[in-house]
Amino acid sequence: MNAVAERVRAAQAAFGRISLVPLLVRGGIFVTVLAGFALAFPAEVLPGRPLLFLTVAALLPAVGPRRIWSTFAALVTVGGWLLATDGYGRPVALWRLLALAALLYLGHTLCALAALLPYDAVVDPELVVRWLLRAGAVLLGSAVLAVLLVQVAGVGGETGHQWVTVLGLLVAVGTSALLGWLLRRR
Repeated sequence: MNAVAERVRAAQAAFGRISLVPLLVRGGIFVTVLAGFALAFPAEVLPGRPLLFLTVAALLPAVGPRRIWSTFAALVTVGGWLLATDGYGRPVALWRLLALAALLYLGHTLCALAALLPYDAVVDPELVVRWLLRAGAVLLGSAVLAVLLVQVAGVGGETGHQWVTVLGLLVAVGTSALLGWLLRRR
């Protein structure tokens, strides 16, 4: 019984030391991931029990940003996108694709920031603003480049090229394998 009381006191002391900025960053993770789920999944799937599961899945990376939960949330988002486009026949719109990519990146970068900030860290809000401005610049540059490349290539429309998707997946896996090999070599 004494051990339980000691754990309760330790939890109360830890809860009392939580500072505002790390809590806001983790709240931003939750909101961003949940918005990504809402954008990716078809509207027919969201009401009811799936919304509860998606809310819990959005809460996991906010609580444990150093763990595998941010990857799990990104995979759930991509699974929702695939369900909406292949299972429910939602057409692929460029604005939706860019918004989903932006939310995935923003969730990822907020998880990286939250992984560096302990709950009780005293952080200058300017640090978070600079972090978000840098992320916004990356998102803007990526979106402009993507739109320009789509326009120059003249691809898109109603048909997709599955070989391009498979090639992109192979490049992503190859890049990850190369980075892993380089890190192990050090």
